[in-house]
Order: sequence, then C-alpha cells, then structure tokens
Amino acid sequence: MEVEADILKSEWVDPDAGKVELDDYITRWIKERDLKPRTREEYERNIRLHVRTQLGNVALNQVTPQRIRSWRTERLDAGIGRPTVAKTYRILHAVFGTAVDDELIRRNPCRIKGASQEKADERETATLDQVFAIAEHIQPRYRLLVLLAAFAQLRFGELVALRRNSINLTTMELRVRLATAEMEDGTQVDGDPKSEAGKRPVSLPTGLRGDVERHLDRYAQPGPDGRLFLGPLGGIPRRRNFNRVWKAALDRAKIPTEMDLHLHDLRHTGSTWSAQSGATLRELMARIGHSSTRAAMIYQHASRDRDQAIAAALDALIVEARTQAEQ
Repeated sequence: MEVEADILKSEWVDPDAGKVELDDYITRWIKERDLKPRTREEYERNIRLHVRTQLGNVALNQVTPQRIRSWRTERLDAGIGRPTVAKTYRILHAVFGTAVDDELIRRNPCRIKGASQEKADERETATLDQVFAIAEHIQPRYRLLVLLAAFAQLRFGELVALRRNSINLTTMELRVRLATAEMEDGTQVDGDPKSEAGKRPVSLPTGLRGDVERHLDRYAQPGPDGRLFLGPLGGIPRRRNFNRVWKAALDRAKIPTEMDLHLHDLRHTGSTWSAQSGATLRELMARIGHSSTRAAMIYQHASRDRDQAIAAALDALIVEARTQAEQ
C-alpha cells in the first residue's frame, strides 16, 4: 500500500536504482560537470582524500543522514580543517542533489545545518606602512604586484594573468579579464576568474601611476598583450616560488612573524581600507569581484564614478604616507 501511495504521489523511487556505489556515481558526476580545470582537480582531490576511503564503496541508497554526520565528525576529529570539510560537504550535497533529480534516491542525506559554511580564522590586516615596506623590500619586479594586491584587491591568479593592455594609464583603470591557475602537474592555464563577477574594472589610485609606469618600462613583457609580471627567468610566476620571495621580503621589512602575513591578506587589507572609505557592501563586492549565492546584491555592479571615488580615497592614504615619510 505504501508503494502504491508513493506512486500516486509521484514519489516512488525504484529501490534497485540507488544501488550504484557512491564512488562510481561521483566519478561520473564530476566528468559530466562543466568545470574549470582547477576546480575539477580540486573536486577530485577532495573526493580522493576525504570521501573515497570512507564512503566510496557504499551504495547511494545506503548513505543516510546519520552516515553523513558520522563522516563529517570523523573528518573533523582526524584534524582536517573546517574549510576543507565544508568544501567537501558542499560537493557531496550537490552530488546527492543530482541523485535525487536522477530519481536514484528519494531525499538528499546531507542535511546538517551550517555544515557547508566555511569558518576560517580571521586573517591579519597589514598597516599602510607595512604594505609600503614590503613593496620596498621585495624583488623590484614584484613591487607593483604587492601594491596592486593591496590597492586593487586582486588575487594572485588575477595578478599574474594581467597584460600590458589590462591597465589604462590615462584613466588609471585596471581591467580583470583572466586568472592564471596552476594545475597539480605544474601546468599553468589562463582562464576565467573565480566567478563571473571576477571580470571587472578596478579604478586605481593615481598615486600608483609612477609605480605602474616604471614597471612597464623595466619589467613587463613587450607588446600590448605582453604579461605584466614575469619571473627572473621570463616565466609566469608560480605561487610556490613567489612565496619564497614574499617571505624574504617580510624578513627584510621586519614584519612580525606572528602575523603570518600572506599575499592574499593584502587583498583583505585593501578591502578593509575601501570599506573604511565609505564604500557600500555592493560597491565593495563589485570592486573585489566576489560572488556568493547567499548574497544576490553582490552581482549588481557598482557605478564607475563611485568606484573612482574609492580609488581617490585610497590615493589620499598614499599621499599622506609618502608625505610623512619625507618629513
């Protein structure tokens, strides 16, 4: 009678349909997704490290909410970071959502409230003096990269993908079109930024004009499509190699080691300054190219005039710092 009732309500699921093993289904699921190469690698790595051994040989229709809760607890107890567990949980939630759509299971077993949210520790915010000190003590070819990380709030992949024609010196505007991703085999691939919102114009403080001009004259690759940043041997900078250069600059700039400051923290630093300049949440998110399904307003574009006002406020900070340094 229960089966007949489910059929009448169009809720019946063939119990044999969900007997496919989770590992087989996830493998097919990832293959059928339209993913960027780096995202595909990340999915495959998370599944390999955190799902395959624990749940891979379990049939879809045998993965219960209790089993998912136990899996998550075991991962956290094993010392896996909460952000990593949250990312993997989001993948599983999406996989089982598709299984429901495929009518292999009736309900999604991933039902833990808040499990998909990453709660990483608050990162450090550098001071204006510290940013300029790092830029002064890093290898000269990377001085502008440090300044753009802070004052244009760019990600590393966005920075190393910049070309000469990405910057308009007349309007002091930078346009983000691409991001360079490094694959596990070392291959570097230019593709779209992290999200569609990542393709954006960013107004630069006019106080950086001289820094941009000097960099273009001395370090950028020739030609309008030449790369803005190159390594010492002429290759695209790699995150691992750059991190060694970065740490050496922190030492020379006397940045406290307890800060554990990363280049990405300068993006957070610049975003904080922009917010303090009076930027609204919508304007700030448009400037940094942030995208979130939990905040629809992020997809709305800030006006160009207001973005230039943010850059002007940052410019005032630069002028003040340099004036004090000259006194």
